Amino acid sequence: MFCSLDGVQPPGAYAPGMPQVLLVAATVSSGLLAGVYLLYAHTVVPALRDLPDAVAVSAFAALDRRIVNPWFMATAFLGAPVLTAAALVAGSASQRGWVGAALVLHLVATVVTVRIHLPRNDALKAAVTARDDATAARPLLDEPTWVRWNLVRVVVSVAATALVATALARG
Repeated sequence: MFCSLDGVQPPGAYAPGMPQVLLVAATVSSGLLAGVYLLYAHTVVPALRDLPDAVAVSAFAALDRRIVNPWFMATAFLGAPVLTAAALVAGSASQRGWVGAALVLHLVATVVTVRIHLPRNDALKAAVTARDDATAARPLLDEPTWVRWNLVRVVVSVAATALVATALARG
């Protein structure tokens, strides 16, 4: 990890290069994204399910408005696939299969989000903004479909995290 003043590494020292740094960043970002999807699966949606329609619809809309923020976008939603793609380009040949597979899984999760979740989330937020009846607005989420596809995001995101971690471990 350290070099002497003359730029020579002492025996046994390890200085991570950019490919390893990118793999660490991709692994952390992938884990964060998987954690967000998992949190919705085991905590947020079940908690909202127990609430009256007006409260659940308002709470979900508020959560959805808040999650689209620079921190989440940079560290997880866009960060995971972008850092994984960068690690793929910069990585060694022995890591590319693992990282490439992880990137494919991140893209699957992104497509699921864009095609399944965002339209439902946006419809619910629009109904809340229009002050529609919460009981009438709740079905816009199509909760069974939303939950089923969120589980797909959980599985592919956890798998993507495992793949970039494997590439990192294989050095």
